[in-house]
Amino acid sequence: MTEDTRQFKPKELIAHLTHQPGVYRMLDDQGNPLYIGKAGDLKKRVSSYFARSGQVHRIRAMLVQVRRVEVTVTHSEAEALLLENNLIKQYRPRYNVLLRDDKSYPYIYVSVGEAFPRLSFHRGARSAKGRYFGPYPSAGAVRDTLGLLQKLFRLRQCEDSFFQNRSRPCLQYQIHRCTAPCVGLINAPQYQSDIDLAVTFLEGKKEKLTEELMRRMDNAANLLDYEMAAHYRDQIEALRRVSEQQYVSGESGDLDIMACSMAPGFACVQVFNIRSGLNLGNRAYFPRIPGEMSVGSLMTAFLGQFYLSHQIPENIIVSDKPDDSITLMSMLSGRLGRKVSIHYKVRAHRARWLDIARHNASYALKVRLASHAGMLKRLEVLQDELGLDDMPSRMECFDISHTMGEAAVASCVVFDSEGPVKSDYRRFNIGDVEPGDDYAAMRQALMRRYTRLKKGEGKLPN
Repeated sequence: MTEDTRQFKPKELIAHLTHQPGVYRMLDDQGNPLYIGKAGDLKKRVSSYFARSGQVHRIRAMLVQVRRVEVTVTHSEAEALLLENNLIKQYRPRYNVLLRDDKSYPYIYVSVGEAFPRLSFHRGARSAKGRYFGPYPSAGAVRDTLGLLQKLFRLRQCEDSFFQNRSRPCLQYQIHRCTAPCVGLINAPQYQSDIDLAVTFLEGKKEKLTEELMRRMDNAANLLDYEMAAHYRDQIEALRRVSEQQYVSGESGDLDIMACSMAPGFACVQVFNIRSGLNLGNRAYFPRIPGEMSVGSLMTAFLGQFYLSHQIPENIIVSDKPDDSITLMSMLSGRLGRKVSIHYKVRAHRARWLDIARHNASYALKVRLASHAGMLKRLEVLQDELGLDDMPSRMECFDISHTMGEAAVASCVVFDSEGPVKSDYRRFNIGDVEPGDDYAAMRQALMRRYTRLKKGEGKLPN
């Protein structure tokens, strides 16, 4: 331990620590968190950092910068784990595992209280009245499902303003993707019947849906309405094809499958989402890892942060056992309100799905590493071309666009050593400049951008 770390007298701190569970925060000389952790026994856990030997390089580098340690006592270790992940999300300490992609998952929304309900893409707060189905791993997965629903049930997806001002059917009706309720080509009870079928599909009740369609087909045939009977027959056949692609064999509830692949300094966690037996797709996450870390520690940190902002299923299958999985399950169960189980030894169809997740995680990490190597090479060339002493680690690029000189807008895109940093992208509406004066527009954008950054609202580029 160096003289710098003794400035806050760790022995005195440890002497007054409690043996209760809680969260500890290691702060630098500016009061910024370097690392946030949880402990079942605060005294034992914090004192282990200041042992004279046995610390890995990452911990030693962190301790040199520590000037103060703050603790928060909790009632249980599960409560400490929840608080830890909330604080990590808030402060984003450099020595913690950080899940960078924290956007909310998209849903399919079915409106209620209307004669002709609408199906639509939704992301954000689920406060409007209606049914929400998901979450889906990406916007593409939602749009694919909406496309299938259009083909199967011919329901409207247009905005209300468009729907309420039609005088004739739109193209969706012509290509058999809508029944044109906007101009009265289908009545409200018939349309609601199609909505009910779509909801049954989204709930994953494929057997019930097939039985209902077969019942309708038989009724139509008995009434000699062979055209409608053929329509239901085609729906049943289309549903069978879709089911073969989307339904997960042997699964009927909610389940997440997560597989991790690691390389020095990099990690990928592949997440597959299954809801009501439906495979909603998968997505790769690349959490920032602070140096050496075991896969068990990474999975614990990832799961804790991931489920702060995503729906928690009753079953989670993981490729590697998280450290302290019992505490993690307790925390997730408390948030969900019922038991959550984490499985890492699975068989039969679940083992096959886990193998697929592992393969996807390994492949995604290889692609990421290749992209990172290519980015570093481009930065090296840029450094040589510009004669820079150091390789640039953060760059910002601006552009001005307008329509015939009017409605000027400035855009700012940001790159670091790993590529685009889309969360830091910004757009500025330009005002009070002469139309077509790109220099004045650029000056305004730069002044607004860097006035904010100098106030500490973000990172300055190189």
